[in-house]
Amino acid sequence: MTKDLTGGRPLIRILEFSLPVLYGSLFQQCYNVVDTVIVGRSLGVGALAAVGSTGSLNFLILGFCIGVTSGFALPAARYFGARDYSRMRRSVYNGERLALSVAVIVTAAMVLFCRPLLIIMGTPPDIADRAFSYIRIIFAGIPLLILFNMVSSLLRAVGDSRTPLLFLLASSLLNIFLDLLFILVFRWDVGGAALATVISQGLSGIACLVYMRRRFAILKLLPGDRVRDRGLQAELIAAGLPMGLQYSITAVGALVLQISVNGLGSGVVASVSTAQKIQMFLCAPFDALGTTMATFGGQNTGARAWGRLRRGVRDSSLLGAAYSILALGILIPFGGHMGMLFLPSGETEILGQIHRLLVYNGSFFLPLALVNIVRFMIQGMGFSGFALFAGLFEMIARTGVGLLAVPAWGFDAVCLASPAAWVLADLFLIPAFFVCLKRLESTPDGLLQIA
Repeated sequence: MTKDLTGGRPLIRILEFSLPVLYGSLFQQCYNVVDTVIVGRSLGVGALAAVGSTGSLNFLILGFCIGVTSGFALPAARYFGARDYSRMRRSVYNGERLALSVAVIVTAAMVLFCRPLLIIMGTPPDIADRAFSYIRIIFAGIPLLILFNMVSSLLRAVGDSRTPLLFLLASSLLNIFLDLLFILVFRWDVGGAALATVISQGLSGIACLVYMRRRFAILKLLPGDRVRDRGLQAELIAAGLPMGLQYSITAVGALVLQISVNGLGSGVVASVSTAQKIQMFLCAPFDALGTTMATFGGQNTGARAWGRLRRGVRDSSLLGAAYSILALGILIPFGGHMGMLFLPSGETEILGQIHRLLVYNGSFFLPLALVNIVRFMIQGMGFSGFALFAGLFEMIARTGVGLLAVPAWGFDAVCLASPAAWVLADLFLIPAFFVCLKRLESTPDGLLQIA
């Protein structure tokens, strides 16, 4: 059930691996969209704005957890590519211990401090209580999110992108059912939507873990693997911490931008959060290419297949460019109509803003594709510290737009924030990839450990 990405045509291997990841991402975005549709249609614009106002804080914290646990799996991919299965299993054991520590610390901190953070963000008073009700439950479920992401990342590290898809599909369907039950039947408002997400992720994560233990002999820990290895833990932290910080640094810029958006009123908050939901769905192929590049880069670095790293970036970029053109062709005529999935047709001003933001961002989807492809490839190659700088550049761009441009130009400046972040990140990432590749080619063991 594993897949070796170190042989065969890179384009074919990338497509084989990325398609299940894409399907999983689409299903995940589907239940995010359905969650938003149910909230917007059943509870109104106020509830939609309340959930949307937590988006950047949600991304800041959950993005860190997802990044860290995904990074913990990257050494396993490199050892799998190098055929060092004993060390791979020891990295799995030590990664699981570190993930548990992250889950406990982050959950405790965020459950305690989420309300003060919402106040600092300037959440509009008319939606503040609902926003707190929603985000507190989401943060309480962080351990379950980490469980599912850790197991999924380990399976992808050994080339299995199909099994996480199946469990994510089950999670998506369960989430939709629970959304309808908790919101329409039990009348639990936005808290019901949050609880549905946590329960569905948790059950899927537990089931995926049991399945991995029973069916993947290569990942089954032997008595000698259950050893605390400080050297491996340092390697795991060097891979995971920069990856988590990259998400968080990127999210800091989004957080500053969110504060500026909050100052424009709950109507703009609703339009921005709704457009972001639609955009996340349309950008699922870029996420899939990024996830694929992390595993592809890790396995081929372990196998010292330097030429395949270069061809992998090239082939993925061609796929990303083709999809970028297709997506923009959909957004220009239909972007405004997509907003009516979430809001009544009478909300003409909000729907117009949704359309405008989607077209602005869609015009820059190719730079976004390159951000995902090149950044995750660099991380898979073992240079997570380099990739961290891409998040820093994204933060600078969004922060600058939020602090300087939004107060002066309002909603039009909000539309330009993400394109500016993607372009600035690419200006660093593209040359950085060739620097990292050159360093690998000149290193005898081909496995640099860079914090």
